[in-house]
Amino acid sequence: NYTEKVGRSNCTTVTTFVLLGLFRCTELQILFFFMFLLIYTTTIIGNSLIIIVTVHPSFYTPMYFFLRVLSFMDICTSSVVVPKMLVNFLSQDKSISYLGCAAQLYLLIFLAAAECYLLVAMAYDRYVAICNPLRYTIMMNRRVCFSLVLLSFLTGTVVSVVQTAWVFTLPFCGPNKIDYFFCDISPLIMLLCTETSLYEIQAMTTTVLVIFTPFSVILLSYIFIIFRILTMPSAKGRYKTFCTCSSHLLVVMLYYGSGSLIYLRPKFSYPQGARKVLALVYTTMTPMLNPIIYSLRNTDVKRILRTMMKKVRERQ
Repeated sequence: NYTEKVGRSNCTTVTTFVLLGLFRCTELQILFFFMFLLIYTTTIIGNSLIIIVTVHPSFYTPMYFFLRVLSFMDICTSSVVVPKMLVNFLSQDKSISYLGCAAQLYLLIFLAAAECYLLVAMAYDRYVAICNPLRYTIMMNRRVCFSLVLLSFLTGTVVSVVQTAWVFTLPFCGPNKIDYFFCDISPLIMLLCTETSLYEIQAMTTTVLVIFTPFSVILLSYIFIIFRILTMPSAKGRYKTFCTCSSHLLVVMLYYGSGSLIYLRPKFSYPQGARKVLALVYTTMTPMLNPIIYSLRNTDVKRILRTMMKKVRERQ
């Protein structure tokens, strides 16, 4: 039973949720299983390679330190969502416990909010490197880098605790079916049996603080970076400098773009299928694409990867 009676009334409280999943087409569940298994495997391997490669002594710089943290967070984000989705593709029982759903929501909000602010730290690193190159080693020393990462984690913790506690202290009286492939805020508040307008205001405020404020800071930093690039006398120098920023800028557009469309209004009106596609972008596609984007646009990463592959072939 997914619900139980409460007191003497006819009201019921939800003890277990049912995830209806990404697709309703039961005939293609096996195909979807192998497709997302491939995506998940690529995500784990790609981000693990980024972490392993950037441990090389030639990558002891703030940019690669932030990239290692980003890759680790992408592995965690994908691991929170995809394994449960893979199990549901093959199982008739698509349930998730109340505590399991709360834990999944907490981890996703924590990782999403932390990554938003980590991308700000990466933008600040590029700003200092390009606009203040002579002071770069002072302004971006190891203590500053660790402090920025810690600040992003603390922000994620605060946001996730507030959001998760707010949702799960409100009553769920049934139904318990979530038309989604993971426990997220927007489908959960549609199951609440109470007025949610106050929560929607709170969610909007959180969206501004977690998405629009960091994105505005990143946008401002890139305005200064672009002005600095345009003043460079060498066309080759301008191109090389822009290439160091293009990967980060592309990741920012993918991540903030999909996130803002989902969380701008928790109960907005466009089709649920579109919501699921947008959720796929930041939970599965972006974590998979990040190592590809950064490695393809970075000659140092490609060089070390070629060296590693050469050593592997020689051992064989």
